[in-house]
Amino acid sequence: MNKSFILSTGSYLPKKTLSNDEIALKVETSDEWIRQRTGITQRHIADEGELTSDLAVNAAKNAIEKAKILMDEIDLIIVATTTPDKTLPSCATIVQSKLKCVNAFAFDVQAACSGFIYAVTVADSLIKSNNRIKYALVIGAEIMSRIVDWEDRSTCVLFGDGAGAMVIKSATHFNEITENPTRGIISTNLYSDGNVDILCTNGGISSTGDPGKICMNGREVFKHAVDKLTASVRETLKCNDLKIADIDWLVPHQANIRIIEAVVKKLNLSMKKVINTVDKHANTSAASIPIALDNATQESKIKPGSFGLLIAIGAGLTWGSVLLCY
Repeated sequence: MNKSFILSTGSYLPKKTLSNDEIALKVETSDEWIRQRTGITQRHIADEGELTSDLAVNAAKNAIEKAKILMDEIDLIIVATTTPDKTLPSCATIVQSKLKCVNAFAFDVQAACSGFIYAVTVADSLIKSNNRIKYALVIGAEIMSRIVDWEDRSTCVLFGDGAGAMVIKSATHFNEITENPTRGIISTNLYSDGNVDILCTNGGISSTGDPGKICMNGREVFKHAVDKLTASVRETLKCNDLKIADIDWLVPHQANIRIIEAVVKKLNLSMKKVINTVDKHANTSAASIPIALDNATQESKIKPGSFGLLIAIGAGLTWGSVLLCY
């Protein structure tokens, strides 16, 4: 069977930042309150003229440059986003147009904060079933600041804007699989439960005619996140006959340091193995995992041949994991 593996990663964060102290000027909160409950110190905010596709393109160019491939070599583009430029066409086709990836087919995936996990799973499946695909470009890109209620301190402190990208390569056309047969995406799992009310927006195109603002039951989200992410990891380990000690690094969805710490504690995994960047960019939804992964690779925290997990949970509720050998 064909196999896919990560060739490169890239990321992009808007230049403008918003500190906790600046948020405290808008709502009743403080830097200390936000840090203690979330681990966040700042978030990046897109400029008024910046679109989600612009963030995605910048992250994609970063990843493609590292991959040392040409735009017309990309066969597939998937963009995971909750905040596309337009209702139609897809953000992925807009990205395709801006990059001039003339030989690719492109589409969006919407699974909220789990979107990148879903997108990687779809790309991996398509590569395995379609020998025509040599390179897939998978992007998570969000401008969450435009669906945040800036008068709601329980949610506005949590979110930021950004994009992360990954170039995934098919092993069929290359020799890497013979050089290191364990390298690549080993397995993925996806779940959803239809629990749609604890994390949602209060609007939509067919209901109110606008995207609405984020509404969240924080306590319920926390409880579900810890239980479901822990169960997802354990299921992945069981299916692959692995133990938690076999995992060299973990890239969790960068939503809240308390969720990350609670999951890690239940798994009995050392925090030293956890990639944590939530303090720098807050919750960027579908973009958070590829941003964190790119940050870790730049800092050489992830070594070739090491085993790692990507895990996320988002509105829906949707959740899942990706097990890979880097």
